[in-house]
Amino acid sequence: MNPQLPPLPETERLSASVIRILGGNPGKFTLQVGRGPRRLLIDTGDGRPSWIQSLKNVLMSEHASVDSVILTHWHPDHVGGVKDLLKSSPGTRVYKNSADDSQLDIEDGQRFRVEGATLRAFHSPGHTTDHMALVFEEEDAMFTGDNVLGHGTAVFEDLANYLSSLEMMSHQFSGRAYPGHGPAIEDGPARVLEYIQHRSDRENQVIQVLKSAKPPPDMEQADESRDLAGWTPMEIVKVIYQDVSEDLHLAAERGVLQVLWKLQKEGRALGDSTSNKWRFM
Repeated sequence: MNPQLPPLPETERLSASVIRILGGNPGKFTLQVGRGPRRLLIDTGDGRPSWIQSLKNVLMSEHASVDSVILTHWHPDHVGGVKDLLKSSPGTRVYKNSADDSQLDIEDGQRFRVEGATLRAFHSPGHTTDHMALVFEEEDAMFTGDNVLGHGTAVFEDLANYLSSLEMMSHQFSGRAYPGHGPAIEDGPARVLEYIQHRSDRENQVIQVLKSAKPPPDMEQADESRDLAGWTPMEIVKVIYQDVSEDLHLAAERGVLQVLWKLQKEGRALGDSTSNKWRFM
């Protein structure tokens, strides 16, 4: 689960070529990249007035403008400020994978260059199908978007795709990770591998529950029609997350379902759509 951390400053220089700007909700940042008069911007926050004002202040102090903005994925807290950015800087180009009519598409491997920074786009689906990470070649670093965060764990649309992306990301760089949420990570590849291990541990926990012949003795037995050969996703949650507040169980259930769907695709689990019960194959 995500720990409660102290707030980060609204703007902060993270390296000679990276300035972080608070993008909206707590812990969500956009990142300005480069050192010359033309800069790259990664994401635009969720459209709050404070963000565009902070961006203007940074650009004024740096005597710079935004040449291009690169959107890591479609979620509103990453694209919400595009309109305000273009109102302030109408010449800025907007890039996004699976672009709409007002945007320019990004190809896997495409490079974006300004003084002090070369970013290589790396298609990394999982959190979303359009998700792009960006390898910062000069620093041997990576802008990880929402696939890897500065604290806690990430959500994902497809677990198999997500794990594949994490595995490939871990081989693309050896330095820092600059996430879309939370602080920078000094050893980026190590954090990516931690994410992979965490997901592997969760999968193994689900498998162990599915292999169990019956629910643990302390599980509620109110449902007399319970099929002890099968487990609902919420029953699995109550075993794996028994030390976690029930308020978080619905969110945990979504993660368990992702594991079950992955196991089903691999022929290792079978779900019954009528009873919503699953068993190991």
